[in-house]
Amino acid sequence: MGGDFAGTDLPPSAVHALIEIEGGDVTAKVLCHRLHLEKSSVSRMLRKLITTGLIAETPGADARVKSLSLTDSGRKCVAEIHTFASSQVKTALAALAPSQTELIADGLSLYAEALAKSTPPATPVTFHTGYQTGLIARVVDLHISYYARKAGFDSAFEAAVAGGLADFVPRLTHPQNEIWTATHAGQIIGSIAIDGQDLGDATAHLRWFIVDPSAHGTGIGRALLQKALAFVDEQGFETTQLWTFHGLHAARRLYESEGFVLASEYTGRQWGTEVLEQRFDRKRRET
Repeated sequence: MGGDFAGTDLPPSAVHALIEIEGGDVTAKVLCHRLHLEKSSVSRMLRKLITTGLIAETPGADARVKSLSLTDSGRKCVAEIHTFASSQVKTALAALAPSQTELIADGLSLYAEALAKSTPPATPVTFHTGYQTGLIARVVDLHISYYARKAGFDSAFEAAVAGGLADFVPRLTHPQNEIWTATHAGQIIGSIAIDGQDLGDATAHLRWFIVDPSAHGTGIGRALLQKALAFVDEQGFETTQLWTFHGLHAARRLYESEGFVLASEYTGRQWGTEVLEQRFDRKRRET
């Protein structure tokens, strides 16, 4: 691991960080998860990358959350890293006969299979139904950390989430109210709730659906949504409603795959920035 790495004078962790930041939607917290590094190590590395002019921090409405992006120098550096890597592989393979490259491909495939069998399983994600200690604070943190960066939502949004949860949690004793959380390594990384009381008219309100960005694409969001909708159907609600806003494309695809349809949309500024707010409805599925 000594000497130049990927054609740069950067350490491997910094090279990896630059490539992750290139993909977009990255914060220091996300890097901690993806690089499996301690917060202090990531902070020191990011300070050096900022000082050398390779990355920049963009504060959101919540000053605690800063989005990372490549500067012009950073984009040039990452392009050179990709070029170096491609050149290394092409140069090495060009020196081999076709039969030898096939042998390498077979060997790598066998090694990958063996490695997968010998690697200890990752810490599992567990799902919890009902209240648990610290739930309100953690779910509020997940919401404001994501939406301040994603949409510029401000203190009004944080206050609304905190106030709504504070009102809802004591009502979990009602049979038509429930909340589910996903936990990894002792920390809540996702949540969803069904409030069966506030809308009335046999309509369930799907609320506080959030998954930590580090767990996006893992299926945790779908698992939480399916648990909530199974509860809705068991309770006999005729309709389930949720409110979101335009631009969350992955979430919309998930909603629509589970039977939600866009019912209405309008422009609003209630959370500190103008967004196209949307309501999705799902009718009860016949069994």
